[in-house]
Order: sequence, then structure tokens, then C-alpha cells
Amino acid sequence: MNTFKQFQVNNEPTFHTSIVDKEFPELINNEVWVKIAYSDVNYKDALACSEHGQVIRHYPMTPGIDFSGVVMKSLDKRFQPGDQVLATGYGLGVSQPGGYSDYQKVTGDWLIPLPETMTLRQAMVLGTAGLTAALCVNALLTQGMKAEDKVIVTGASGGVGSVAIAMLHKMGFQQITAFSRKEEAKTWLQKLGATQVVHPEAFLPEKNKPLDKQQVDYVIDTVGGEQLTRLLPLIAYDGAAALCGNAGGIKLTTTVLPFILRNIQLIGIDSVNVPHEKRLNIWQQLADLSVTDHLVVNEITLDQLEETTKKILDGTHQGRTLVTVGETI
Repeated sequence: MNTFKQFQVNNEPTFHTSIVDKEFPELINNEVWVKIAYSDVNYKDALACSEHGQVIRHYPMTPGIDFSGVVMKSLDKRFQPGDQVLATGYGLGVSQPGGYSDYQKVTGDWLIPLPETMTLRQAMVLGTAGLTAALCVNALLTQGMKAEDKVIVTGASGGVGSVAIAMLHKMGFQQITAFSRKEEAKTWLQKLGATQVVHPEAFLPEKNKPLDKQQVDYVIDTVGGEQLTRLLPLIAYDGAAALCGNAGGIKLTTTVLPFILRNIQLIGIDSVNVPHEKRLNIWQQLADLSVTDHLVVNEITLDQLEETTKKILDGTHQGRTLVTVGETI
């Protein structure tokens, strides 16, 4: 076999997506060939597949910021043929070809050995969304969050939000409020562990004040924008918000008062360039918690990617989308 299938985004002569045949280039330095079993679809992937997403650094490009699979050939002594691995973030699907491909060549520095108690499928049910959720939860735990505290998770029906709720529930949290605009998501969010599911507008005050009644201890915010602006004045003394998304916009209008009068912390979460050792610990934590059981998982193939990414950008998508790339391993 000299060629393999790969989903590709191009902007010449006009912007378009297609599935193309690619030849196997030679490995250099510490590169590894991985036969991909699964990838997934994140908000960043949806942007990468849109004409004005401003994610891809150069064209043509194969999106897919995550993948899991089996090592086929390796010039990195840490990996041998047959090893099960996963990769998320770094330059995948942005500056270097990503997971929407039968095979992918990647530096060994970007690979994580699959935890023993996790399957390749489970790894991509979580993907960057799972990594990000764990980073948010751990950041707030470091800040002092305890199981009896009141926690709000915004964008709850999305990938990061739903995994965060599942994690908090597994850790024994009893007061988890899920923000969701989707009435149809209420039942499964409660099954995940949300103690209440509310429409943001039913919770947030009509008029935004610099400080308001203290209603929540900690926030995991996947939305950003105006919604976060309205949440900050409601966070209780010594509380914190972990911010990991911008689906609601990149602008944040606030005052210094929540920070200097209530000692509020606003913690930025990046999942792209997380140090390798930290990744190893988080993936083991996710494996130990086993949070994939009740997540809503949509399963697609490469030829269904375009339809799925449009749903994500339209806000009509729920849960996680698993992309079955190669044969199930």
C-alpha cells in the first residue's frame, strides 16, 4: 500500500474540503508513523473547516487536533510498533497535518502512551475537550474548590462542559449547576451529574452590576464574552473562574471590584501547549475517573465531517463527536 486517505481543507481556487489520496513520506529525526483509529471534533476543528475560521496557518491542511491509534513505524526510541498512543493539541490540524487521516506522521514529543485502563475509543471520546475539562477542574481544586462548593459550568452541553460535569460528579461534588440553552439536553446533563440545569438568562440578573449577590463559588466557563461578564459579579469571596473558551465572543467587560473586594481569581486555561509531564498525569487521572460512560457521543466518518462542523458552529450540536478513521483497533 503506497497511499492512504486524508481529509483536507484547501483555499485554491476557492475554499473547499475534500478527501484525497496521500503518499507516505519518509520519517526523519524522532518522527513516528501512527495508524489512526479515532479522532474527534472540537470547536477549533469546526473553525478550521470553515472559510473564515482563522485557525489554519497554511493551506492545504488536514484538520483534527486530536487522534489515537497504533504506532506502525518509529524513529523515536520511546515508541515501538504496536504501541497504543494518543496526541492532542500542539500544532496538529493547525500548522501540521492532524487527525483526519488514515495515518499520520508526528514527532514523538507530541505522543502520549495510552493509559492501561483506557481504550483508544475512550481517549477520543475525551480528546482535547477532556484534557481541557481536567485542566479547569484541577486549576480550581488548586485554588481551594471543595466538594461542598457551588459550581457553575457554562456551555454544559458541549464537549468541555459535559466532561467537566462528569468529572465533578465522580469527585463527589453535590452542587453543580449546568448552564444550557438546550431544553433537550436537560435529562442527560442530570444523568452526568448536574444537580440543576438552567437557561443562563433564568439565572443571570437582567442588569449587570459591578458587584451583585454572591451566588456561586466557582465557575468553569467555556463560553466567554457577555455571559462571563455577567457571571463575575456573582462569584463569592475567594472564589474563582477557569476560562477556556470564546464561543460567546473574545471581549470581556468588567471592573476591578470582584477582584479587589472579593479576592476573585480569573484563571486562563490553555490546552494546546501543556507540558508533557502534566499531560501524562492528566490522562492517567481521566483514565482513573472513567468519565466516558454517560457522555453523549455522536459517531461519524470522514465524509460526514463537513456536516458536523457546521452544526457545531451553528450551536445545534451536543456532546462529543467521535470520528472513526481507520479500522477499529
